[in-house]
Amino acid sequence: MKIGIIGTGSIGGTLAKKIRKAGHDVKVANSKGVEGVQSFADEIGAHAVDIYGAVSNVDLIIVSIPLPAIADLSSDLFDNVPLDIPVIDTSNYYPDMRDPHIAEIDQGQVESLWVSEQLKRPVIKAFNNMLAYSLSNYGLPEGSSNRLALAVAGDDALSKKKVMDLVNDIGFDPVDAGSLQDSWRQQPSTPAYCCDWNAQEMKEALSDAVKGEAPKKRDKLPEYFASIGENPSHSEVIALNRAVNAPE
Repeated sequence: MKIGIIGTGSIGGTLAKKIRKAGHDVKVANSKGVEGVQSFADEIGAHAVDIYGAVSNVDLIIVSIPLPAIADLSSDLFDNVPLDIPVIDTSNYYPDMRDPHIAEIDQGQVESLWVSEQLKRPVIKAFNNMLAYSLSNYGLPEGSSNRLALAVAGDDALSKKKVMDLVNDIGFDPVDAGSLQDSWRQQPSTPAYCCDWNAQEMKEALSDAVKGEAPKKRDKLPEYFASIGENPSHSEVIALNRAVNAPE
């Protein structure tokens, strides 16, 4: 596939590398323009473009930028993008810790429904519930024992299938997490979030999520992480997430 990626941070950049390694044609863009992304593109064998180039003549688009920045994208960015081109939202909401407060989400709106409203088009929620380290290092061939899983939520069956096929291509088992309205089940501090589960465990974790419980845990994350020090190992972070995110 031809895939455009907006954002080259920890998740967007990791995805660009993984997707390019899987054999797909990748275009990358970030807020610094073509020159700002050129060296990264050269490093991974991708095409450096601006944000309009990232959404032009592609089969799939990934938006991997901080949640508040989504509202600042050009209002006409997707005007010429056909509706059958999947747009993946990888974002997560961390008010007070990283992000300014967004009133609609604070009042209960599902994060990716808010994103869909900002972009004025449907989105697929994926690649948000795995740490960049796991995404970079733990992909395995299809059929491998205890392969890690990623949740994929969305409303259009064909778009969701394209995204799930891409998840499989880069080394992970895709798990259908339901509609976009259901994507709250893979938001921060839910049992499915950043715990390195296999497919069966991921399905159980999505089912175990309790509406309204996650924000309370998310807001206490600085306190939880203080308990394991300033530079925790990846395994320590996973263990903490599994303990904190478990249903009460």
